[in-house]
Amino acid sequence: MTWITVLLTALLLGAIIYWLLIVSEGVYLGSRVVIALYNHSAREYDQIKGVMPHQDAIHLARPLLKALQATEGKKVLDTATLVLDVATGTARLPISLLRQFDFDGRVVGLDLSAPMLRVAQTRLQARKSTVAWVLDTAVRLPFADGSFSAVTCIEALELLPDPNQALAEMTRVLRPGGCLMITNRVGVDGFFYPGRSFRPQTLESRLRKLGHADITTRRWQTHYDLIDARKGPANRP
Repeated sequence: MTWITVLLTALLLGAIIYWLLIVSEGVYLGSRVVIALYNHSAREYDQIKGVMPHQDAIHLARPLLKALQATEGKKVLDTATLVLDVATGTARLPISLLRQFDFDGRVVGLDLSAPMLRVAQTRLQARKSTVAWVLDTAVRLPFADGSFSAVTCIEALELLPDPNQALAEMTRVLRPGGCLMITNRVGVDGFFYPGRSFRPQTLESRLRKLGHADITTRRWQTHYDLIDARKGPANRP
């Protein structure tokens, strides 16, 4: 084996390791690796992701509130409105939602990373009466059918052990007429998640089969689409 062959082999192995651990965030190495990576980066996560609260208010919280207000027929959403944020991480969406003047509802944040949930809990300590934290998996949600007015999953669907099963579970715990808001990795990034990201048409078709209607897909970030849908009254996931 020549030194050129050795060099090329090393470069190839390095590229594969970089893809497995950095680009695809460990998802093809199993849930334990994904959780370990998030556990390690919990305190720096928002900095790494470049989270911008003002943008989240405009592009996440307000669209969700508009959909909920239309569904529930209320301008100010009260404690009867219950939102589940799947793979909540450091509470990006709960924080944005609870800051809105016309939202007096409650939020449940679910994640499999205990360090991420501890950061989330600290950040929302002042709102602890309106938010709850659950350490559990997204592919077997520990809630009864039809428990939530809305279910969200932001920048995480492709990282879940079984995205299709997770979508079915999110649908199951959503009330008839309830709002689903999720993201889908697209563009060049989508190619780095084979079997986990969806073509837009494929995802919309999957949601329709789960019983969703009024599905809208729009580009949200460079590498993500944002999808809104409403669970039909006769849904049978």
